[in-house]
Amino acid sequence: MPSRKILIVDDESALRTNLFRILDRKGFQVITANCKKEAEIFCQAQQGIDLALVDLNLPDGNGYDLINYLKTLSPSTKVMIITGFGTIDTAVKATKAGVLDYLTKPFDIEQLVANIELNLKLENQIAPLDANNSQKTRYKFDSIIGESPQIKNVIRFIETVADSDSTILISGESGTGKELVAKAIHYSSNRKNNPFVPVNCGAIPRELLESELFGHVKGAFTGAVANRVGRFELASNGTIFLDEIGDMNPMLQVKLLRVLQERNFEPVGSTKTIDAKSRVITATNINLEEAVERGEFREDLFYRLNVIPIHLPALRERKSDISVLLNHCVERFNKSKGKNITGFTDEVINTLTEYSWPGNVRELENLVERIAILKGNGQVEVSDLPEKYTSQKANLSEKSSENIMLPDSGVDFNTAVDSYENALIIQALEKTGWNRNQAATLLRLNRTTLVEKIKKKGLRPPDAEM
Repeated sequence: MPSRKILIVDDESALRTNLFRILDRKGFQVITANCKKEAEIFCQAQQGIDLALVDLNLPDGNGYDLINYLKTLSPSTKVMIITGFGTIDTAVKATKAGVLDYLTKPFDIEQLVANIELNLKLENQIAPLDANNSQKTRYKFDSIIGESPQIKNVIRFIETVADSDSTILISGESGTGKELVAKAIHYSSNRKNNPFVPVNCGAIPRELLESELFGHVKGAFTGAVANRVGRFELASNGTIFLDEIGDMNPMLQVKLLRVLQERNFEPVGSTKTIDAKSRVITATNINLEEAVERGEFREDLFYRLNVIPIHLPALRERKSDISVLLNHCVERFNKSKGKNITGFTDEVINTLTEYSWPGNVRELENLVERIAILKGNGQVEVSDLPEKYTSQKANLSEKSSENIMLPDSGVDFNTAVDSYENALIIQALEKTGWNRNQAATLLRLNRTTLVEKIKKKGLRPPDAEM
């Protein structure tokens, strides 16, 4: 399959150059243009553009005219808009024009690239829900890879709650795919034809986040030289996804709580009230319940956000998916990088299955991409793995042979395993002063998993009252 063609149309040379370098390294065919006329000339010479990234304000015309031209040449071309002058009118117009994403400058360039990759994955993933000409469509969860019971349960749960307007809180470690799940919810809901607007609350300076979310009026603060539309307004009738919600400062938490309660907000420096018509999905890689206990997150806001909780398991908690993910990533990078990796030896699969994957699926993807580039072709051997993946297995094997003695009379396997598990948990708890969050980190377990084990086993601190 040939690599996808991406057209970037923007008069900012630095932005075009940065995007070209990043997307070219990822295996895309990238075409850049600094104006409407140049883009039209390039498109006439190309055999179809898979995705176009278009600035609305071009030196020689309106970005919408270019979008209409692109759609006339190739109706299947996907379009994303970037603009430094977003308004609610242009956002609505973008939605009607079938634009997939609408981003206002400045934005996180890595987030933009991730959105480009995800939007290209969505191709051919919209299909009828049933055979009775139902108008309702849903997102096929092809990009959520896994066959484990944990992942199948997540997908079934998403299908159940997608059409609800209730707030959703997605929890899970970094790299588990929280934004992927948020997109799946949006594109399988009745809001799928309206904007999906992501905001990384941890990537935007705290003093700018309020303006980013709710917009501001000219003169509201130093540097506010023009009115700016916020993400909540841009996501009208669609979905706003607030990632890393735990990083939001307390004062802004108060304002977000009011938005969720009253369903309206005011831009910074304005007295005009705007209705909040977007669905709110949030995500966090920290334990918000513990943040509430520490006084770092408002309890009332937590309960407003946690109406429908979705927890994504860490990769080490669904190890049966590792071989599936490896094969999926190899297929993808073979296509995008022009390589021919034929698979993995059993020893490699066993080694990677025993690895703890602190970076989760994102780390696995990065590993496979590295192998694809460096090895190029053939079957992946253990010698192709970076040392950190093989050293952990060696350390575990050494410790196992040193510490475990099998008596001649034999043992009851289940009892022995349970005793060993108890000993590990108690050691971790004692090392951390019975701090369950820190103990879970030491054991590389999800906190909720550890808490359930502690309850089930009836483990208590030595000085706890009976």
